Amino acid sequence: MHHALLASLVALMLAAGLTVHAAEPVAFPRTTIDLGTVVTDLDKSVRFYTEGIGFRELKGFEVSADIAAAAGLTDAKPLSVRVLVLGEGPEATKLKLMKVPGTSPRTGDNDFIHSHTGFRYLTIMVEDTNAALERLAKLGVKPLAKSPMALPESLAPGMHLTCVKDPDGNLVELLGPRK
Repeated sequence: MHHALLASLVALMLAAGLTVHAAEPVAFPRTTIDLGTVVTDLDKSVRFYTEGIGFRELKGFEVSADIAAAAGLTDAKPLSVRVLVLGEGPEATKLKLMKVPGTSPRTGDNDFIHSHTGFRYLTIMVEDTNAALERLAKLGVKPLAKSPMALPESLAPGMHLTCVKDPDGNLVELLGPRK
């Protein structure tokens, strides 16, 4: 849990405008990160992230087998990508969900963030933790462990940390006030 609190603190620092500098300044045309995720049930995952979390679905796109193979994304399998967005405008965060036809991807050990290496969880800042939990409950999603838990006032006054899992067992961290 200490790792999750540390990660939350970093997320809060970044949200507050505090920055950590790279060895050399690097310019980026866009400073948000889009995340692509392979899922086992595309419709169920889209419902979780739209109806449960609050993302909006945008127009998706196709990647041909040739391009996917040349880029090193797949072994010559095409991609059909559904795009979800959190926020408005070109700087909004995008979550790209896909299921690769003809494959059965392995799931990882997602019991805890330390279960294996790699990107371990997604942090989403919510306006109202209670409202998010109500939406998720309608989909049968329950908070993990003892969450939501109030973060220490010295760390994030009035903020609560809630951890849930998406349909593939990926950890999603919700951070926000309870209204």
